[in-house]
Amino acid sequence: MISCDEATAICDKKQYGEATWMERVKLNFHLMLCKHCRAYSMQNNYISRLLSKYLDDSCESDHLEDKEKHELEEKLKIHIKDISKN
Repeated sequence: MISCDEATAICDKKQYGEATWMERVKLNFHLMLCKHCRAYSMQNNYISRLLSKYLDDSCESDHLEDKEKHELEEKLKIHIKDISKN
């Protein structure tokens, strides 16, 4: 079995479509057994989707306004709190 450090590295690679088939298999096996890496993976995916949505919506600039940053921060806090309950 791979270590948690390896699992998080593969998780990051998978997010960008850079993980090999074997790495994805190893990661999925690790995620079945490790609740901490499973939580990391879920948070990583959530953050990516959230940022992607905001960046897609703000076509005019390549950065987030302070208001958008605050909204993201609040959504992340709520999401992390919800995950912690499970």
